Amino acid sequence: MKIAILKEAAAGERRVSATPETVKKFVGLGAQLAVESGAGLDASIADQAYADAGASVGARADVLKDADIVLGVQGPDPASLTGTKPGAWIVAGLNPFGERARVDAYASGGFEALAMEFMPRITRAQSMDILSSQSNLAGYKAVLDAAAEYGRAFPMMMTAAGTVSAAKAFVMGVGVAGLQAIATARRLGAQVSATDVRAATKEQILSLGAKPIFVEAVKGIEGEGTGGYATEMSDEYKAAQAELVSSHIAKQDIVITTALIPGRPAPRLISDAQIASMKPGSVIVDLAVEAGGNVEGAVAGEIVVKHGVKIVGHRNVPSRLAADSSALFARNLFNFLSAFWDKEQGKPVLDDEIGNAIRLTQGGKVVNERLLG
Repeated sequence: MKIAILKEAAAGERRVSATPETVKKFVGLGAQLAVESGAGLDASIADQAYADAGASVGARADVLKDADIVLGVQGPDPASLTGTKPGAWIVAGLNPFGERARVDAYASGGFEALAMEFMPRITRAQSMDILSSQSNLAGYKAVLDAAAEYGRAFPMMMTAAGTVSAAKAFVMGVGVAGLQAIATARRLGAQVSATDVRAATKEQILSLGAKPIFVEAVKGIEGEGTGGYATEMSDEYKAAQAELVSSHIAKQDIVITTALIPGRPAPRLISDAQIASMKPGSVIVDLAVEAGGNVEGAVAGEIVVKHGVKIVGHRNVPSRLAADSSALFARNLFNFLSAFWDKEQGKPVLDDEIGNAIRLTQGGKVVNERLLG
């Protein structure tokens, strides 16, 4: 069983899909590991570290030759996978909805593409969940990015020259990224508030010492979709939420938006008029900018200024912490493959529950129900 680790080709991608730690563990299972030269350099991992862990390191063609499984952070170009075995597994974050043409190419190329972001949110798959591990770091980094752009201190400071007021930070969307953003902003000393369409998150917000900002007048709306994700809300709820947020956001110094709906454009949370109500020098970080953005006027890959407010739209935020995000991503991949490793066959054998959830292509066809609907 040969597992290939490729150097990521996507622009700005600094992560890598395996670390010396996971290479050593795969070798312990009996796998042969091959790593493309330079694959880990942007994540502060030298080629020699992979070699010391038991992998062979070389050119892409040698790495892919006779590979049974190809691991990646982002899905590799199907045309660049020449040399792999027929039916080779491609295991990575494949962006199935945004890169449908690439999924079709995996099918026509005879690959079995496994999308790690389709991992079901069940207890036994928690350690395999790349969305959670990467979102956690994104929430942390979003607050640091906000602090870097904000021209003032976060905590209250009492000095002989006078008192510096604490920054007011508002987190919109309390998933994994939002919870980490709350915790990080609190650790930096900000006064933190947060909101979400899912009523169940109120207790989580309180547990982190932040103030929940929720629509109370509209009853019976929970906002909970399948797998714990948010879902679309009624027009009545959206109107009530917009009114509540408008009055609250005008008083904030920092806003972090994190709301995503799988397979759909990110919901619009902040309008241009709401941005105009904020104080000059305030900062908004839009973590959903690559999915269309939660903030009107946010631009992917740029920091723009509107009405005196900085709107931060960094792409691929987890990649901005490449060493840590790679370590977590690589463990997600190892946890996944090792959980299904059949010692007698010397390879992983998927069960139906997880296999059917993440398998996009098989036998030359697209087979995932979420892509066929």
